Amino acid sequence: MAKDGEKNEWKEFIWNPRTREFLGRTASSWGLILLFYLIFYIFLAGLFALTMYVMLQTLDDHKPTWQDRLSTPGMVIRPKADETFEIVYNTKNTESWDMYTQTLEKFLTPYNDSIQAQKNDECVPDQYFVQDDSGEVKNNPKRSCQFNRTMLGSCSGIHDHYYGYPDGQPCIIIKLNRVIGMLPGKDGQAPYVTCGAKRYKVGKDEWREDTDKIGKLQYFPENGTFNLMYYPYYGKKAQVNYSQPLVAVKFLNISANEDVNIECKINANNIPTGNERDKFAGRVSFKLRINKDN
Repeated sequence: MAKDGEKNEWKEFIWNPRTREFLGRTASSWGLILLFYLIFYIFLAGLFALTMYVMLQTLDDHKPTWQDRLSTPGMVIRPKADETFEIVYNTKNTESWDMYTQTLEKFLTPYNDSIQAQKNDECVPDQYFVQDDSGEVKNNPKRSCQFNRTMLGSCSGIHDHYYGYPDGQPCIIIKLNRVIGMLPGKDGQAPYVTCGAKRYKVGKDEWREDTDKIGKLQYFPENGTFNLMYYPYYGKKAQVNYSQPLVAVKFLNISANEDVNIECKINANNIPTGNERDKFAGRVSFKLRINKDN
């Protein structure tokens, strides 16, 4: 009998036909609760939408409103086979270096002189190409300066389609990461790239450099400079045709059949290189090994 009583109590709690209550509440009570939560969540959604609308009004489509700009931009190289930054090949084995030359050709195709002439302007060298807005009137889209692949000389791939790889004189392309508004160099001094032996650890307290293995280097453009006319950069939306300036390094007589550790860095009178937070800021390191069959 006790079990039957408990069973009836549960039935009446779920639906009481005498009071017409469902789960202890009448239809009007449930209606008021649902109405309250409906209005409450509509209010929250409206508040969120209003907050997002107000925030979006403070943003510029072409330039970040708040920018934690790096004092030193990063550097990258091409070709880059993998995340280890190692370029290893055999001069007699076409398959071992063909992927590098194909990567360079694909990377440099947008820098063809004909393409650059269609998209970009011939700018005055050795000075910043500043394109300020006129108050509230945005000067967009902003123009960009031509960087023609012919400026890379024997590393342009125009006359030597293999970029020196089968001859044991490979070309490496270096570029700076884009930073909006950055003005590298001051007093008319353009930033430039230098490459040399990387100091690396071989023992507990022993360090080594491959200075005697690197040999002679050749830079394109001359002196490995990033001309000032390519700065400042205004952003992907504001400067849709922007072509990053490049520096090519050609290794003329690097030691064969040996690992050579190389480090390239940016040099400018207003760009610090390396810091406690990022030891690789403003520099890039890689290993180059050219195998030759005797």
